Amino acid sequence: MNRAGPEDPRAARTRARLRQALLDECAEHPLEEVGVAALVRRAGVGRATFYVHYDGLEALAVDACADVVRDAVEALHAWRGRPDPVHAPPALPEFFAGLLPHAALYRGLLSPGGGGPLGRVLHRDLRAYSLRERELAGAADAPLVASAVAGTFGGVLADWLHGLLEGTPEEIADQVWQLLVALHMSR
Repeated sequence: MNRAGPEDPRAARTRARLRQALLDECAEHPLEEVGVAALVRRAGVGRATFYVHYDGLEALAVDACADVVRDAVEALHAWRGRPDPVHAPPALPEFFAGLLPHAALYRGLLSPGGGGPLGRVLHRDLRAYSLRERELAGAADAPLVASAVAGTFGGVLADWLHGLLEGTPEEIADQVWQLLVALHMSR
């Protein structure tokens, strides 16, 4: 997909229908049981049209879940001034709670520890945002902390989705927040 120039509105609508069809299919079946035939039927597009936009179901799934990455980055940076070192900003527990309706799909794209196709996108985007913020603040350890923040958040998120960490969205948000604040305060 070429995202450099203005997007053709028809292509955008087709991709939106495919993303919604995937989310609807994954609400009924695990991702590994979703087939292209059922997906394109639900989206009302041809199989060839699917392959014009995506090289496979995983690429579509990552695109459909890409908002999660944007939401995570925004939730982690939804505070101003001095951060509360104990309680996460309200956007972070809301982010975790918002994952629950499609948790099975996210588990399929985010392996324990934070790997997988969605984990790579999350790490890349969160690290880039964190690095920018650290560099603007003049922090000498910007690359190290940016990598640690991205790895920590992605790992905790994935492990929570996979049931390796217990807690409500509010509890896990506060716990990961405390880790991230500690990383940012390190020298």
